[in-house]
Amino acid sequence: MGHSHTHGHMHSTDINEKNLLISTVLNFLITIAEIIGGIASNSLALISDAIHNLGDAFAVLFAYIANKVGKREANQQKTFGYKRIEILTALLNAVILIVITIYLFYEAYHRFLNPSPIKGKIMFIVAFIGLIANVISVFLLKDDSHKNLNVKAAYLHLVGDTLSSIAVIIGSVLIIKLDWFWLDPLITVVIGVYIMIHTWDVLKSALHILMQGTPADLDILKVREKMEAFTEIINVHHIHAWTLTESKVHFEAHINLKNDVKISETNDLVKSLDEILLKEFKITHTTYQFEHKFCKDEEKNDKL
Repeated sequence: MGHSHTHGHMHSTDINEKNLLISTVLNFLITIAEIIGGIASNSLALISDAIHNLGDAFAVLFAYIANKVGKREANQQKTFGYKRIEILTALLNAVILIVITIYLFYEAYHRFLNPSPIKGKIMFIVAFIGLIANVISVFLLKDDSHKNLNVKAAYLHLVGDTLSSIAVIIGSVLIIKLDWFWLDPLITVVIGVYIMIHTWDVLKSALHILMQGTPADLDILKVREKMEAFTEIINVHHIHAWTLTESKVHFEAHINLKNDVKISETNDLVKSLDEILLKEFKITHTTYQFEHKFCKDEEKNDKL
């Protein structure tokens, strides 16, 4: 039996930590302003926007911490390093946002039953300030949201809160002009539904990675077909593929060779396999176990 592994190189996924810090500070300031404004105006929508902003602040802060900790080198206790903290914090962000949204639904229900007067002008001014700060934060994190699941979670928080600020502004204008106080809890529910829908994708992705599920865009059968096209290989079995983080895809398999060769004679084959898996399937880390008439149950593993 032989064992080999290689690390492929993907494009850099470094996160702009300065932008994360600026967004964190902005969202903590917005939260304080909107809580004060929400109490002063008696607006649940404004308070809900403040709570979302608080979630945003923690989401971005978690993203910053995860990026810092994730850079730590692997050691004997953590042989894979600390990259998984990015996924753990993304999961935590999603859960927090869902819990907050459910609470807002509960409060909105009571507001529907018992509408109360709202000071629309205060609601408008504070919501407009919140909108400006949220738009700035969204642009700061837009590029990095495509590189990292954790930053994507924070980015979705901010996009949702930007939309909620717009909804609150529109609602405040209608409340000022028409005294439609029932719009306040309605806006809260609409914002909550939007956030729940978008947060679900982050939650599902994080859970899939933590369960070591096969990457969604990776077809294991096609990978095996490519590998078995090599004349030196009889079959490939005991295949496992998972992601350590979004950009680090790990792959391992048993490879049954036609000839009983020395380990050194597999080097060229390893290199060729690695090139194909990286180029065509974006697999960045591979581990192969070479065999010759060794695995008795390889035929039972037709699907993998």
